[in-house]
Amino acid sequence: MELLNVWLAEHSFVMGLVFAWILIWKGLALWKSARKNDMWWFVALLVINLFGILEIFYYFVFSERKSLKEKGEKN
Repeated sequence: MELLNVWLAEHSFVMGLVFAWILIWKGLALWKSARKNDMWWFVALLVINLFGILEIFYYFVFSERKSLKEKGEKN
């Protein structure tokens, strides 16, 4: 445990960057899922935290899939 405390003290800037990275992607994905009324995605994003990976997938992949389906239905 002492080794972990030493590492965190020496690398606090890195931990700050990691925290900022996670916070930015979580915020973007939560905002987009709320605007699109994707309740289940909103809950999953709020509860699950995998270093921003789930948020990035939702933001770039899954939120666009629904938009493409909606465009196809309108034509």
